[in-house]
Amino acid sequence: MSALSLQTVLPRFSAFGAALLLCAVSAAAERNLWPFTVERTDAAGRPEESQALGPLFFHRSTEDGGSYTGLRPLYLERKNAAGEPVESTLLYPLYIRRQDATTASWSVFNLINHSAPKNPSAEGVRAFDVWPFYFSRATGAPDSSYRALFPVAGTIKHRFGQDRLSWALFPLYWRTTKDEVTTTSMPWPFVRHSEGDGHRGFALWPLAGRAEKPGSYRRQYFLWPLIYKTETGLADPQPAVRQGFLPFYTLESSPESRSENYLWPFFGYTRQSAPAPYREVRYFWPLLVQGRGDDRQVNRWAPFYSHSLRKGVHKTWLGWPLFKEQRWSDGDLVRTRHQVLFFLYWSETQQSATRPDLPAANKTHVWPLLSAWDNGAGRQQVQFPSPLEVFFPHNDKVRQLYTPLLALYRFDRRGPDEVRTSLLWNAITWHRRPEGRAFRIGPLFSNTAGPAEGRRIALGHGLIGFRQLPGSTGWRMFLFDFPQHTGQPAAPADQHHETHPSRP
Repeated sequence: MSALSLQTVLPRFSAFGAALLLCAVSAAAERNLWPFTVERTDAAGRPEESQALGPLFFHRSTEDGGSYTGLRPLYLERKNAAGEPVESTLLYPLYIRRQDATTASWSVFNLINHSAPKNPSAEGVRAFDVWPFYFSRATGAPDSSYRALFPVAGTIKHRFGQDRLSWALFPLYWRTTKDEVTTTSMPWPFVRHSEGDGHRGFALWPLAGRAEKPGSYRRQYFLWPLIYKTETGLADPQPAVRQGFLPFYTLESSPESRSENYLWPFFGYTRQSAPAPYREVRYFWPLLVQGRGDDRQVNRWAPFYSHSLRKGVHKTWLGWPLFKEQRWSDGDLVRTRHQVLFFLYWSETQQSATRPDLPAANKTHVWPLLSAWDNGAGRQQVQFPSPLEVFFPHNDKVRQLYTPLLALYRFDRRGPDEVRTSLLWNAITWHRRPEGRAFRIGPLFSNTAGPAEGRRIALGHGLIGFRQLPGSTGWRMFLFDFPQHTGQPAAPADQHHETHPSRP
């Protein structure tokens, strides 16, 4: 099947390509002086990837014109197509620095964070945090700027889901404000008082608490979390109610549904009429559950068998947690995923929903041995071993810094006529393409052949070797033939230092 016939599917399949570490190259030339340097260029002669000292120092161009440069596993820098630094890391995830056209930021293990305008003299938001002790933000406006030292004293504005959060000698004093309701705890969390926007509440936790807003809601509890009751929509003809006397009984009811549990959480049922009808019965939850509805189904006999359908996702377990299957639609794709013990075996297939006759894309992990990828259009990649990819499928920094250090073997098929295999971080490579084929053991030995350049066997990257020109059956010996890129056509014979003419 040609790549053109997959043009409506491949844009979605391309996510698999980004998810696997193996670098996509169509090298028209390669120079292998391993372990000092290994360089590959594209068909136009532009540098595409280079490594030095095995896999440690590296530079790689990206399809969008950007690049990655680094020293594994210590340092990584990513640049955009204009050559401007976008992100750099040091001992990832210890230190990360990012910048765009206006803002620069850095973080130390996501605990010490700083951001400010890229131009120090420009106006903008400046923030600095040292978790969980110091928080600051300077915006130029008093209503959104703050400095706070925890647990001594301070105020934080518009963060952590609150409009305002204040404390002094925490936990002696703690105050939060959200949606015009202010809650004060002295000391937190035992004595709490709240008011604002018609709301009033008081709690002596965990003994008892009550909060209400007339016509809206009412909440109360005793011996939290054993006895509780919450009513919402008090102005409606039938308010919604959540109440419980744990562990004996719980109830959730509304005009559209009713759910009760006895000897919580083991026995119970759910009856729902909207937004879609649904009925469920639970015995020894979560082991035995039976549910049926227009858009949801559950058939669970755990741990032996379980099948559910929810929001279009089919999920099946056999011998939980031994085997899991998921199947769902994602736009114009049907995706099926299989897992054995969560990560020991992980495989996902993507098939066109409108053209099931098209080849499927597939990605497979057999932890920690290998990762394999097939885009369904002739592109295949394999890496061995691969202990990290299944845990960090979307983490590009792990993919660039750590995974290549463990990749003893890589296989890359770009199509039926182009295959590249490498061992020991490119120390040994084999490359076959329409222009010819090449086998290299670093700079020690190379055997290349092609219709335009003939056949060439060299030792020491060209220190000594033999050449057979196209159309000839004889061999010529040469000395000191060090081509810039051994994948390029060889120079004419009269430019080489030949010692003995070959004999037919």
